[in-house]
Amino acid sequence: MKELTLKYGCNPNQKPSKIFMEEGQLPLEVLNGHPGYINFLDALNAWQLVKELQDATGWPAAASFKHVSPAGAAIGLPLTDTLKKIYFVDDFDEPLSPIASAYARARGADRMCSYGDFVALSTTCDLQTALLLKREVSDGVIAPSYTPEALAVLREKRKGTYNVIQIDPTYVPAPIEHKQVFGITFEQGRNEVHLTDDALFADVPTRNKTFTPEAKRDLIIALITLKYTQSNSVCYAKDGQAIGIGAGQQSRIHCTRLAGSKADTWWLRQCPKVMNLPFKEGIRRADRDNTIDVYISDDHDDVLRDGVWQQFFTEKPAILTHEERRNWIAQNTNVALGSDAFFPFGDNIERAHKSGVQYIAQAGGSIRDDNVIETCDKYGIAMAFTHARLFHH
Repeated sequence: MKELTLKYGCNPNQKPSKIFMEEGQLPLEVLNGHPGYINFLDALNAWQLVKELQDATGWPAAASFKHVSPAGAAIGLPLTDTLKKIYFVDDFDEPLSPIASAYARARGADRMCSYGDFVALSTTCDLQTALLLKREVSDGVIAPSYTPEALAVLREKRKGTYNVIQIDPTYVPAPIEHKQVFGITFEQGRNEVHLTDDALFADVPTRNKTFTPEAKRDLIIALITLKYTQSNSVCYAKDGQAIGIGAGQQSRIHCTRLAGSKADTWWLRQCPKVMNLPFKEGIRRADRDNTIDVYISDDHDDVLRDGVWQQFFTEKPAILTHEERRNWIAQNTNVALGSDAFFPFGDNIERAHKSGVQYIAQAGGSIRDDNVIETCDKYGIAMAFTHARLFHH
């Protein structure tokens, strides 16, 4: 198939719309549903991310995309009991497969932003992963293959309209890419930078020069995630997954703050007081996610005031105080932080430190690199200059 007609473009008024190949055949097949313009933008960016993650780490990988940026990305490391509970996958009797674990991590990193996502899987979608996909609100999935049992489950999702795309994993695009803006065609070489250990950790200007194997892995995950995130962008990562992504901000510090607040939310969801909230039976996942998000914020009264809390809880929970939040967040350690360009000032490091960052990889090259290095040294943070800018637009 050389081209595929779409219902419309980014918005319903943008017609006609299609995807096509100028040469050769499309390297994908729609197995179910009718993906749209934005679906394909998410799917193709997400596929590149997970393929590169698997190539770099050797682990199956998954990503959850919304509006052409990842809400989460992860490799398939086994889940702790705590993560199983906060990701709502603790009801499986047998251990999750690596690709199912990767999906649970990617979806669970930021459940608010993953709502209605498009998912990418780096390897075959198995039955476990399909069953996890089935119960989440999602627009579709792209993978290199599907087991017959998994495909049967996915074809029943959303009354048979769930979007399922199969992509040729051997497809390699041309080295030159084009896009149009306002009728004008842009041309550039594809971003083929390879994010490897040797490239990332050769230039370490901080006093602390020690990166554990786990830290290197998490920094690679963060940087590959940023390679497919709308810039400016910053990514916090831990234990084989992104835990906070700040995308598309005009200011670097706002990226760091946004991603840091998401990382804090991910960690706060693991606080015993939050995990033991007395939810009523039958509460929808989305409502539970939203309620938790409000409960751990300064707007907690929105779900705890009389006449409201009864909708969600069997009894009124005690407030999670500022001190409790601060003390719990302080227990999060060994977090890795990647940036798609240099940090211009030390204020980014100050904010990162508050969310447990111990390892950083960033491009370097700011006129205030000395201030950034000094701030890292103040907290004993190990930082590498990658000399690789990862802007994505």
